Amino acid sequence: MGKAGRETVGKTADETIKLLNKALADEWLAYYQYWVGAIVAVGTLRPDVQKELSEHAEEEKKHAGMLADRIMILGGTPIIEFSDLLKEANCGYSAPKNPSTKALLAQNVQGERCAIGVYTKILKFLKTTEDYVSFNMVRKILEDEMKHEEDLENLQEDIKG
Repeated sequence: MGKAGRETVGKTADETIKLLNKALADEWLAYYQYWVGAIVAVGTLRPDVQKELSEHAEEEKKHAGMLADRIMILGGTPIIEFSDLLKEANCGYSAPKNPSTKALLAQNVQGERCAIGVYTKILKFLKTTEDYVSFNMVRKILEDEMKHEEDLENLQEDIKG
């Protein structure tokens, strides 16, 4: 990070890195959960659900990239050990053991709700800092997560008929 950027972020950089790394773990696990869910999905509206899960997987992967880049800019190191993803994650990983579209949607709605809570917490912390770049990035990710929840809930309604 450049001198002026470092001075702006200041003493909160270490805490921000920690919070962003935990969110990074969530994003990678969400990516995999969506990706594998799209592969194993069976049942009502399968093609629609698979398409939505695949799209969300790619967006979670994009979020992971954004977080990793910001962690590096702040002078940190993104999580590099795969086993640390499960240890550091806020929301954990829910294996899609029941491949029905109804179960997958319910599982992923819960994941999005957890992500919304995590990013809301990070934003509250960042409001107390002068790290406007991280704040704006996290706000954008939060907006995406809220849209994901809505997309999944709409598919749930479609399945109910």
